[in-house]
Amino acid sequence: MTDSAKQSVHRHGPYLSVVVPVYNSSADLRRCLEGLAASSYKDFDVLVVDDGSTEPIEPIVIEHGFTYMRIDGPSGPAQARNRGVAVVGGQYVVFIDADVVVHDDTLARFAEALAGDDSIDAVIGTYDDDPADPGFISQYKNIFHHFVHQEAHGDVSSFWSGCGAMRRELFLKFGGFDEVRYRRPAIEDIELGTWLTAAGHRIVLDSRVKCKHLKRWTFKNLLKTDIFDRAIPWTKLTLRARDLPNSLNVSNAQRLYVALAFVSLFFALGTLWMPLLGWVSLGILCLICFLNIRFYRYFAARRGWFFALGVMPLHWLYLLYCGFGFVVGNMAHRLEGAPRGSWRDLKPLTSDTTVG
Repeated sequence: MTDSAKQSVHRHGPYLSVVVPVYNSSADLRRCLEGLAASSYKDFDVLVVDDGSTEPIEPIVIEHGFTYMRIDGPSGPAQARNRGVAVVGGQYVVFIDADVVVHDDTLARFAEALAGDDSIDAVIGTYDDDPADPGFISQYKNIFHHFVHQEAHGDVSSFWSGCGAMRRELFLKFGGFDEVRYRRPAIEDIELGTWLTAAGHRIVLDSRVKCKHLKRWTFKNLLKTDIFDRAIPWTKLTLRARDLPNSLNVSNAQRLYVALAFVSLFFALGTLWMPLLGWVSLGILCLICFLNIRFYRYFAARRGWFFALGVMPLHWLYLLYCGFGFVVGNMAHRLEGAPRGSWRDLKPLTSDTTVG
């Protein structure tokens, strides 16, 4: 982006500025930009921040009439988003991942929610229940996300950069995403949301704001993402912030399910010495199923009971590795000796800032 282009963006900033970070993934980006171009809402601009891609990205951006900026990378989406927000001029900045396709009313829903209540500082949406990839793991992961976000409609303590909007001025004031701690996709958005709500700002999950996820999930990247990019860093964050949230994937109910899953595993291992303990383990699994019957029915209503039966063992495994991540996160926090964090420690973000 030239200096004159930057100045033009600042002089004529729209209501919404959409920032899309990308590293390669040109095919997904094309679909992402097609979705934005088809939006029914028109008071927005789009800046695609190329994080050092080896694929040709600029022609795709120019083809759709949007603005392109390349930075040295790859350094992770946190840095790419920060660099983008520093130069756009919208009152609110909307973050859309390059593997996400907005619905035609997504931006309109953002604008409606933000304009309708001055107390709202940020809004996040949800994936729809029709993910692009037909694979079982992709369907499971995305519908799981959809269910959690549909259930949590209202005020939350977390931000989501896959499809979320925030006051640009507030984003800059709080230093943006931590691009030093998170040099690859992780919980940089959740951390920023934690500091925002701790300072008294309001984040709302609007379940009417929907988008389609294009990512192909496999069992391997499911485990890697959920354990190393979610459970462990999220645990470390809650310990630094000294705050246990009670929403989305970390509600009190979810903690109960994790505890029950580990008790069931304990009794299952006990069958090596006392086979009758297997019945206790099975009984606890049945209790987990009973407590999560609405969750399993949600899958059954959309993909059938055969699909829902396949979800059950994956969900039990999810509960176990969430617990494992909590234990590892606690150990890592103690070994690192990380001090308590606070939103008061954050430094405002400028075009020359490296966030710490």
